[in-house]
Amino acid sequence: MILIDPPAWPAWNRVWSHLVSDESYEELHAFAKAAGIPARGFDRDHYDVPSDRYDDLVAAGALPVSSRELVRRITAAGLRHRKRPPTE
Repeated sequence: MILIDPPAWPAWNRVWSHLVSDESYEELHAFAKAAGIPARGFDRDHYDVPSDRYDDLVAAGALPVSSRELVRRITAAGLRHRKRPPTE
């Protein structure tokens, strides 16, 4: 299933949501491509999408969930990739 959290992440003078799949990266990339989300929006395990795309993505089939639920679901699916801490 494709999931999206509420726009709550400020960056570059915008507010962003995260778009993920709790099934596979293939499902996520296919959905993103069909929705016209550029590949450069992919970051480790999710796409960053601006708030002005939120309603369109929900209409296209993304399930709105809380940020906490989104992380829980992709972690349970084994699809969560955290940033690695810098090595010294």
